[in-house]
Amino acid sequence: MTTYKTRDEVNTAEKWRLEDIYPDQMTWEKDFNQISSLTKKLGEYEDNIPSAQALFDYLSLSEELGYTYKKVYVYAMLSVDLDTRTSSSQALLERAGQLGRKISQASSFFMPFLLSLEESTLKSYIAEVEGLKYFEDDLFDSYRYKSHVLNKDQEAILSQISEAFGSPQKTFGMINNADIKFGKVTNDDGEKVELTRGMYTKLIEDPDRAKRKEAYHAYYKPYVQLKNTIASTLSASVRNNVALSKTRNYPSALEKSLFSDQVPKEVYDNLIAATKENIAPMHKYIKLRKQLLGVSELHQYDMNVPLVQDAKEEISYDQAYEIMLEALKPLGEEYVATLAEFREKRYLDVRETPGKRSGAYNLGLYGVHPFILLNHHDDLDSLFTLAHECGHGMHSYFSSNYQPQISAGYSIFVAEVASTVNEILLIRYLLNTTTDAQKKKHLINHFIDSFKGTFFTQVMFAEFEKIVHEKAENDEPLTVEVFNDVYAGIFKQYNGDEILFDEEVKYGWSRIPHFYRHFYVYKYATGYASAITIADKILSGDQTALASYLNFLKSGSSEYPLDLLKKAGVDLTKPETIKHAMGIFNELVNEFSELMEEKQQK
Repeated sequence: MTTYKTRDEVNTAEKWRLEDIYPDQMTWEKDFNQISSLTKKLGEYEDNIPSAQALFDYLSLSEELGYTYKKVYVYAMLSVDLDTRTSSSQALLERAGQLGRKISQASSFFMPFLLSLEESTLKSYIAEVEGLKYFEDDLFDSYRYKSHVLNKDQEAILSQISEAFGSPQKTFGMINNADIKFGKVTNDDGEKVELTRGMYTKLIEDPDRAKRKEAYHAYYKPYVQLKNTIASTLSASVRNNVALSKTRNYPSALEKSLFSDQVPKEVYDNLIAATKENIAPMHKYIKLRKQLLGVSELHQYDMNVPLVQDAKEEISYDQAYEIMLEALKPLGEEYVATLAEFREKRYLDVRETPGKRSGAYNLGLYGVHPFILLNHHDDLDSLFTLAHECGHGMHSYFSSNYQPQISAGYSIFVAEVASTVNEILLIRYLLNTTTDAQKKKHLINHFIDSFKGTFFTQVMFAEFEKIVHEKAENDEPLTVEVFNDVYAGIFKQYNGDEILFDEEVKYGWSRIPHFYRHFYVYKYATGYASAITIADKILSGDQTALASYLNFLKSGSSEYPLDLLKKAGVDLTKPETIKHAMGIFNELVNEFSELMEEKQQK
């Protein structure tokens, strides 16, 4: 794998074209200034929407402003993510953020105004001005928030201090992406070098246990050193969320997070309960891992190393893309042909470079196209990450092309379904096409580990979030010790007693960016379980299931998430989907155990 010292060394075909948003910064500045003018115009509607036509004019202006602002903000954000160290990009993002707060302040009057209207008045307005039909569903949906919207003055104050609510996330992001320095590890030449995230993902899977141990301790070193700072940041984030939830009259912070998607609290609670009730196969797998590694003590740094080492192979980015396209053929010609164009049109930024944001994501920009960030490492994990993020990208692409702007975005709740269906189709394809017994074992091991990371670990994270928020709601302290105790307790419940508890394990909470996006991680788990059901139906040749799924991808936010999933054949208000996923995991563990026993007997 090539290590890039600068972004200039990366093949142009593997880099984003930010020019697709703005050809140059001058054009960005032009839109920035236009938004500033439109924002002032937007504020002039305060106490000045006396008629149906005025309401339509306000909503049209708001949508136009929102469309342009998203471009301005995304351009700045993507620029920062390509190199988080660049002060000029940081300045653009800061200016865009300040402008967003001005828009929020200028429009903060609208929700209290709308909810002051009688529904009969709103209906008469819609009958009077035909253009209001376009906004009808969103307008009436707003009435659900009536008990959670404050008066005009209070909303204005909340808008003015909104930056403070986002400060902990921003602070952690700068610590985690720009400032943090990992410990030293030994390279292949015997030299001590500073660990990077890209190196860590490779080393933690290395067959050499000494390398894994060294990388593990080096990776956690800064998090442990910064434990008090990060605990303070996470505590502030949780308490801010709890305070905002109370201010807006929600029963709890969890219920506030679920409200917009109309997801019952029981879906969250039942996910945790059903997972813990069916945790035995996970404990069995961890015990099997210890046995197959032949170690007297199993450590956390032993949990990522593949158990079938000699089947690992290097997969270039171009090879990975072709494999992905082949694996996704069950989704039909339109899907595969569209996805093939993503690479040609440079919708993906592929390589890890100094200062680049870690991890991977997709960001769909209405009226432009999806932008997919990767840190590709030419291995199996990167192949799956590619398929995962392209699932998000295709969801964004289809929704943007088949929905009007108002419903083109989609809830995070359904987002993980599209990405994980791709992963399931990919692993099934690889298992069905390999004739190599070792490779098949390796793939099943990968499937199990993927299931562990995307489902079980995310449910564990979800329970951690729930517990610490409840502590905040009860005015209990949130300190390093409290976070450590909560995390250690649930880690043992989910992983069992076979893993020796290294000091670093209890600090697992300190490195998770998603904890600053409250009650987000459970959606990985519900998405994973839903995707298994959908993918199994598609692979069975069920054409109705395929058509329903493609329609789901094209539906954006035209309906509530649970309703969209029901049309795709998944009902998360019932336990069957979670139980089906648990059953698949149990089958995988049993099959892997039998295959490995056969190998040992031979």
